[in-house]
Amino acid sequence: MSVKRRPTLHDVAALAGVSHQTVSRFLRGDPTVGADTLGRIKAAVDELGYRPNLTARAMRTRSSGVVAIILPGWTGPERTVNAACAEAQSLGYQVEIVIGVDEDPVALSRLATDILARGQVDGVLSVTPLTIKTGDGGVVVQTDEFDHRLRSVEAVAADEITMEDLVDRLAAMGHRDLFHVAGPQDWWSAQLRRSGYLKACDRLGIRSHGVFDGPWDPETGVEAVRSLPDDTPVTAVVAASDHLAVGVVHAAVHRGWAVPEDLSVTGWDDITLVRYGTPALSTVRVDRETSGRHGMRRLIAAIRGEAEPDPMAAAPTEIAFRETTVPPRKNAVIGQED
Repeated sequence: MSVKRRPTLHDVAALAGVSHQTVSRFLRGDPTVGADTLGRIKAAVDELGYRPNLTARAMRTRSSGVVAIILPGWTGPERTVNAACAEAQSLGYQVEIVIGVDEDPVALSRLATDILARGQVDGVLSVTPLTIKTGDGGVVVQTDEFDHRLRSVEAVAADEITMEDLVDRLAAMGHRDLFHVAGPQDWWSAQLRRSGYLKACDRLGIRSHGVFDGPWDPETGVEAVRSLPDDTPVTAVVAASDHLAVGVVHAAVHRGWAVPEDLSVTGWDDITLVRYGTPALSTVRVDRETSGRHGMRRLIAAIRGEAEPDPMAAAPTEIAFRETTVPPRKNAVIGQED
């Protein structure tokens, strides 16, 4: 029985009609490779299923071609990490994901130091602040997007204003009775969203029927909806995260309340799955991908001894009203037909 030969760099070069030196430059992320040539090489790599021989590359260049991403947990930074992985792969690197659940910055820093000391990765990208920096025995770049408890520490300054805009739009639809599921109040982002909600209600004369605090977990949303009386006049629940909003929708349906006919629901973050729920969740779309891409570019530039890349402009935060938000029914009691 014949065994299919693993495609080589020379096979890629022959199919793309370029020299093997040009393919090597492509794999190193050399910016001087022209767009047309780059397209032909990418097509050849995909067609052949070519993957670099990292062992041979490490022996030849003393570089593993692998970078690590350190996370203090998984829920929260998944979109940031997905973008960082895609950026690494486009620049010719493979990625290892290392999750240090419930570990503080000192423990996470030791983890990063140990990973670098083993020599199996060229550098580490961390989405949370560490106590080590580049020069402490390896290349380390931090996005500082989350702290070690996965509390967002970046791009939250506009949260209060965005929440006010969200309540403004609900009011314009005709909603006058709202309820807020606020998340944990030791989080700065949750505090800002709560403040924006209360400010908007006060300014517009909207009736707020309470603020329910709790962990960033769907169960908090479930408990919040269970706390409402059967004859509640609330027509819209404003949740401070998509995870909370999913729990709100779940509990509302189990109480016999139709979403959005009886109860409109909004979330925050635009995590991938909520776009495909039935109904699709209205939410606030936050750009997490730019942070991941730019962090990985910074890491690989540092590994290669190149100048730090220019900052990437984040996409503006947007309110995306989808299927879970409609104008309230007039003169109707929740859960009952007109």
